[in-house]
Amino acid sequence: MNISNIIAIAGASGLYKVVAQIKGGYLTEGLTDKKRVPIQSAQKISKLEDISIFTSGDDMPLPEVFQKIYDKQGGKQCEINLSNDGELKSYFKEVLPDYDEEKVYASNIKKVLVWYNLLQKEGLLDKTEEAEGEEKIDIIKTTEGAKGKPSFNDLDSKHVKTEGAKVKAAGVRKTGVA
Repeated sequence: MNISNIIAIAGASGLYKVVAQIKGGYLTEGLTDKKRVPIQSAQKISKLEDISIFTSGDDMPLPEVFQKIYDKQGGKQCEINLSNDGELKSYFKEVLPDYDEEKVYASNIKKVLVWYNLLQKEGLLDKTEEAEGEEKIDIIKTTEGAKGKPSFNDLDSKHVKTEGAKVKAAGVRKTGVA
C-alpha cells in the first residue's frame, strides 16, 4: 500500500497525487480526472498517511483502517449504501470495533469509504509485503538545486531533515512572540 504522496485538499473534492514541487506550492494530479492542478503552499492540505481515526485507545492511522477494509472486502470495492447513516456505522463497527462513536461521525465514515473505493479503483491499495519487524523511515533529502526549500516530505508529522551527519528539527518557526 503506497499512499505516501496522496493528499486531500480542503475545499476540493476527491484525492490528489503530488507530482512535483513548484515555486510556492505543489503540482498535483487528480486521481479521478488525471488533470494537473497547481496548489499554493498556503492551501490546507492533508497527507492521507497523517490522518487518524479516533478509537477508544490510541488513534488508528488511516492506512491501517484502509488495510482493515481491504482485508474485509477481499481487495474489492466497498459496496455499501453511503446515504444510510445506520448502515455506515454498523459496517465501520465491523471493520474497526473500537472506533469512538461520539467523535467519528457518519460523514467521516462516508469520506473514508469513498477514499478507500477511489484508491482501490486506482490500484493504490494492493498489498506489498514488508519485512517483518522492519520500520519504515522516511529520510528527507535536499539537493543543491533546492536551496534548502522544504520538499513535500517535509509535511511529515515527524519533521526531521538529514543532511550528511547533521540532524536538524524542521517545521517549527519562531515568530519572536514570547
